[in-house]
Amino acid sequence: MRGSDVADFTSFVQARSAALFRTALLLTGDRHTADDLVQSTLEQICRHWRRVRSADAPEAYARRILVNLANDRWRRRRRHAQAPLHGDAGDERTDPYQGVDTRDELMRTLQTLPTSMRTVLVLRYFEELGDAEIAALMNTSASTVRSQASRALAKLRSAVDRNTQHTPSGGAA
Repeated sequence: MRGSDVADFTSFVQARSAALFRTALLLTGDRHTADDLVQSTLEQICRHWRRVRSADAPEAYARRILVNLANDRWRRRRRHAQAPLHGDAGDERTDPYQGVDTRDELMRTLQTLPTSMRTVLVLRYFEELGDAEIAALMNTSASTVRSQASRALAKLRSAVDRNTQHTPSGGAA
């Protein structure tokens, strides 16, 4: 890389690495894995920086690499240990950490979804991309994106309903 390329790449990393990390964290559910994913993404971008820089949307290019690497990771690792969800939240009115618990439960439940469904939800609701943009990133059709989103939301609702019903009550009957 030439000096100007290094400066441009450094500026890109400073401007976009936090957003890439947030997306990676939502896709993987684990900070360390998200760090590794962002690092791999930035490594690939660095190797092809001139092509990335000249692209219409370098951020979209980076996001596509990130999504592809995340999907490759999940393909290689079909089965993973899942931490059980539990609903021992106590009294929600007095628990200042209920929001943390709820976000944690959502993250855990999100990780139970198939990779394609999770990717669609993250790109739609976190990255605020439209169906056509998601379809282009995932190499699929917009109608497939919509059906994946619909099925994913139904699974999330079902999981939340199950967890709500299995919340321990005060004692045994």
